Amino acid sequence: MNSLNFLTLGAASGNAGGYSSIILIVLMVALMYFFMIRPQQKQRKQHQEMMNELHKGDEVVTIGRLHGKVDTVNKDDRTVTLDCEGIYLTFDMVAIARVVKRAGAEQAAPSQASEQPASAASDTDASAAEQSTADDQAADSASAAPQDDEGNK
Repeated sequence: MNSLNFLTLGAASGNAGGYSSIILIVLMVALMYFFMIRPQQKQRKQHQEMMNELHKGDEVVTIGRLHGKVDTVNKDDRTVTLDCEGIYLTFDMVAIARVVKRAGAEQAAPSQASEQPASAASDTDASAAEQSTADDQAADSASAAPQDDEGNK
């Protein structure tokens, strides 16, 4: 009954109040769509694409944080069999949280790994040079510090 009185009072006070409440409700629904529903749809679509690209040899993590390598993918039953250090477990595809490493990425990794040590070595040399410079500056400042009669700094 109170809600009916509220509606009649809103209508009696003028059309501006009625339109503003409708606009506010539409605005709230639009905000809920853009901040809640749309991101969830994007995430679901990304997960579906990841499941469609799942192949034998991919390393995956389940929603229970179990790490394993894909042994078989059954798209009809929507199941995946994982090899977890010699133990074969069957999961629903929705139980796969993420793919850690693709099976095809293992062949590309050695070529990138050969380039990595050279840059890592130069980074190590640069950081070692910076460290020796910082040590030299600290030693110079320590020797320049005034000493009292007993030789203490």
